[in-house]
Amino acid sequence: MIDDWRTDRIGTALQGENPTVLRRLTAGFAVIGDVQFLPGYSVLLVDEPGVERLSGLPKAKRGSFLLDMDRLGEAVERACRRLDPAFRRVNLEILGNTDPFLHAHVWPRYDWEPADAVGKPVWLYPRERWSDERFRLGPQHDVLRDAISSELDQLRFPP
Repeated sequence: MIDDWRTDRIGTALQGENPTVLRRLTAGFAVIGDVQFLPGYSVLLVDEPGVERLSGLPKAKRGSFLLDMDRLGEAVERACRRLDPAFRRVNLEILGNTDPFLHAHVWPRYDWEPADAVGKPVWLYPRERWSDERFRLGPQHDVLRDAISSELDQLRFPP
């Protein structure tokens, strides 16, 4: 077992040892984000180690990955809307500038966000938000994890 699953997120997900995994999807894993300053932040990890970009997958699997991204995005949207009346929308991003594996970010956005941040990309939030212990994933997020997981189960493709 890998002591720190963060060093191999996909490998540990495949081995059932990544504690952030919410559900196994068709082409990847839905995981809840390590940081939760925007509650519900989730990530779709591709299920093939070594794949760095969407174009690294065969066409059919690309489509499956994008459908999984849509499914996770809708699950986060439904769960966050139910849990927080200030929920606004979900932003979906495939960036790949930092981590060398294909993944998609699912960012819920809220009316309570600071005015100088609400209309901008999440990446422009102050750096301390990303490392503040108050926002680290923990047991306080179990209700959120369960809500997103439940929505993922209801949104199975094909129905």
